[in-house]
Amino acid sequence: MMDSAFKVSSIITTPPPEFSTELQQKVYERFASLGIPFERVDTDPGITMEDCLNISARIGVRIVKTIFLCNRQQTLFYLYVTSDDKPFVTRDFCAALGGIPRVSFASAEKLWELTGVHVGATTILSAILPQASSVKLVMDSAIATGEWFACTDGTPTCFVKLRTRDLLDCYLSRPVTLI
Repeated sequence: MMDSAFKVSSIITTPPPEFSTELQQKVYERFASLGIPFERVDTDPGITMEDCLNISARIGVRIVKTIFLCNRQQTLFYLYVTSDDKPFVTRDFCAALGGIPRVSFASAEKLWELTGVHVGATTILSAILPQASSVKLVMDSAIATGEWFACTDGTPTCFVKLRTRDLLDCYLSRPVTLI
């Protein structure tokens, strides 16, 4: 059930008329250059899980949860994409990646530095930025096998939906580890 107080626009199939961030602009330029069709909605800041439920109801697919993680030394970074209803268990994540050392949530400063987004806008779409090249991309296999993928466009006020195959086979220019 949608919260009528939370603003979610109708479906839009064109880029925003003005871009809020460098990443947002690069996302839509890449969609255009690769011929990737998308749908998007403009929203109030979508920060909480309840907000994402409102967005999911309008866009027709559940918004993924993307978590930015690092090792204790802050030398290894991970963008982990999973479903919004799946709890994050550090032990399980580390074991699924072959027993890597324990990870924790990376700082907001590192999130901005490496992915060009602020807390609340974390997205795998930021993997196209040069500074994100060292960030390992990890995705829940259930998300990877779904027909549709929906996430932020790098801002907390715009969410996009595209075919998962377009994301994995075209948009991302590097491999994603499935767990």
